[in-house]
Amino acid sequence: MVDVSGARRRLALAHVASRVEAGPPVPPSTSVTVHFHPDRLVAGRPLLEVLIEENLYRSQFVTGTSNGGFDPAPGGRRRAWESRMFGGAYDDGPASERPIYGSLNHRLEPAGGSVRFGSSHLVLRGDVLPRTTFCYPDSVHEPTAFGTSERMPLVETALSHHDVDVLDDYIEAHVHGPLRLDTDVEALVLDPSFRGTELDAIARRAPVPVRWHHGFELTSSRFDHCADYRGPHIADLARSVARDGRLTACIVGQAANTGEHDDQHVKQLWHCVARFGHDWSDRPGPTTSPAEGRIGRG
Repeated sequence: MVDVSGARRRLALAHVASRVEAGPPVPPSTSVTVHFHPDRLVAGRPLLEVLIEENLYRSQFVTGTSNGGFDPAPGGRRRAWESRMFGGAYDDGPASERPIYGSLNHRLEPAGGSVRFGSSHLVLRGDVLPRTTFCYPDSVHEPTAFGTSERMPLVETALSHHDVDVLDDYIEAHVHGPLRLDTDVEALVLDPSFRGTELDAIARRAPVPVRWHHGFELTSSRFDHCADYRGPHIADLARSVARDGRLTACIVGQAANTGEHDDQHVKQLWHCVARFGHDWSDRPGPTTSPAEGRIGRG
């Protein structure tokens, strides 16, 4: 029997490889991270619980949800982007075969390579790299710069862009093929605001080690930054859902799960917590000030 899914995957990988300029291999100190919000509800259950139970991370084409650009319908922008990037390899295939999005953590950030897409992340094993492709910038911008595990010119490219907002400073990754927790994931990294919660107990059932990063906490003294960064309505939302004058990943998730707020607004509220709820000044390489943060996309 012909392995059709494997054939599509090989076609996609070969197409990207044909477009890559010369470059060194992916730095051995880096890893691919896949971000998500573990507390968001799926049929009334936390996403992390479903993820552990199924032992499989599913793409937005299967789940119907996304923390980034989302338009998976036939004729939608996401399908058009993927068709262009992967040479039409997945155009006629099932949703389950489409790639899973992540980022190369080229700055070795404890909170992962692209925190805008989730407070927590999976650290992928190195043996997933051969079936991973990369682009810079994000595919929403229809990039022309690509990379593979063997040829990765994108790290130098990303580090050379000094005017990029912190939340936009990532190298997009595409994992081709299934992503299983027990065989493809090195660790589950959570935000410390979930310590001692139901999610903490759920995480202990994962087939991989659980780690905690530095966390994000936005206090009321910085809520005004949200107005410049994502709009006055997001600053108002911050004030309305904050507890004791602060916002964390857990608090934002609880607000999201009430169903009382616009999904896009909650997404942008998380952007503000991630952007201003941590001191990014000591990160390696370039960063931007809160005022300059307005150049970032919403």
